[in-house]
Amino acid sequence: MPTVLHRAGRFSPWPLVSALVVACCMQASVALADPTPGDAKVGTASWYGAEFENRRTASGERFDPHGLTGAHRSLPLGSRVRVTNLLNGRSVLVTITDRGPFHRRREIDLSFGAARALGMVQRGLARVLIEPLS
Repeated sequence: MPTVLHRAGRFSPWPLVSALVVACCMQASVALADPTPGDAKVGTASWYGAEFENRRTASGERFDPHGLTGAHRSLPLGSRVRVTNLLNGRSVLVTITDRGPFHRRREIDLSFGAARALGMVQRGLARVLIEPLS
């Protein structure tokens, strides 16, 4: 990078600072990119149902408790994930339509329909593998 002389031969750090800012922003955009299919995570899932029926989700859709949807804190809205119940091996594809869960120790909230497909309605919670899909 060429040095920039400023007023009577003095060095100006601003071109270097701006280049560093651009490089950091580019690196941050890579870090914030959509998760790749290999970014699987194990965590606890819970479910929510009829009490939220027809309420607007973070994506703007109306919540259908019988649909195959989920709420996650950081996955992009509209992304698809495979959720597998580690206790019984059942899995389901869900679309992330909302933000949550708001309980610190849970990784994902699922609709009643998704929870039923995973066989976790009775217990309310399940240890799951969450795999983002492309």
